Order: sequence, then structure tokens, then C-alpha cells
Amino acid sequence: MKKILFLCTGNSCRSQIAEGLAKSIFDSTYQIESAGTEIHGVNPNAIKTLKEINIDISSYRSKSISLNQLNRFDLVITLCGDAKDKCPVLSYGIKHVHWDLRDPAKFNGTELEIASHFRNTRTLILKKINKLKIKLERGSLK
Repeated sequence: MKKILFLCTGNSCRSQIAEGLAKSIFDSTYQIESAGTEIHGVNPNAIKTLKEINIDISSYRSKSISLNQLNRFDLVITLCGDAKDKCPVLSYGIKHVHWDLRDPAKFNGTELEIASHFRNTRTLILKKINKLKIKLERGSLK
């Protein structure tokens, strides 16, 4: 089984969205998880934006991760500069990919504008996960 981790700062938005989407796209030969360098709790807007496309992450919890835990993954995907900077040197053989995504929780605006920003983040992550799946299937992940 291949193990993929989505790592962000607070494991509240981007990494939770990525985990939910990836679990709906990848088959059971992949173990998909998310974590943060800190624990901030799952953002209700992350739950809502996935619920719109029939993915339920309402039972997900914000988690942090230790170096020993990081080293059990085959692929670590950091979703923000903070997580990338705090991500220690990984053991040999563990691949690291960085997707620099803006934090949708930091967007200010009306409720509709915030929802739109979360949807845009969801769409961007979905595109990246679909491309990742193709690369992994081809064995061309660099």
C-alpha cells in the first residue's frame, strides 16, 4: 500500500480538503492522510465546500505529526510555505512535493465571497490531485 500525506500548518482547510478529495479519487491501494505542523481544528467552510460535491469530512479531526510519523509515508505533499519550511529532511526514498496554496481561511469578505474562495481552492486541489494520480500511475513522479 502506498501512503500519501497532505501536510499544512494547522490541518484545518487545505490539507483536510486534499485528504477528502484524494480519498474519493484514489483506490484502496493508497492510504491517504492529512496532518499539520500544528492543530487548529477543521474549518467549517472546508466541510461545507466538500459537502457541496457529496464528500463528507465532518468526522475528520485536526492532527499534528512527528518526524517518526512523517517517515512512514511514501509521499509527503506540503500545501503551504510554512509546512514546507518546517518539514524536516525526510528519510531516503520518501518523495516530497510542494503545492504552494493560499490559505482560504485567511480570505476576508462576505459569506458568499468566502464560499467562492473555498470553492476555488477545492477546484485547484482537485486538479492537482488528478494530475498527481496520473503521474503516480505512470510512475513519473519526480
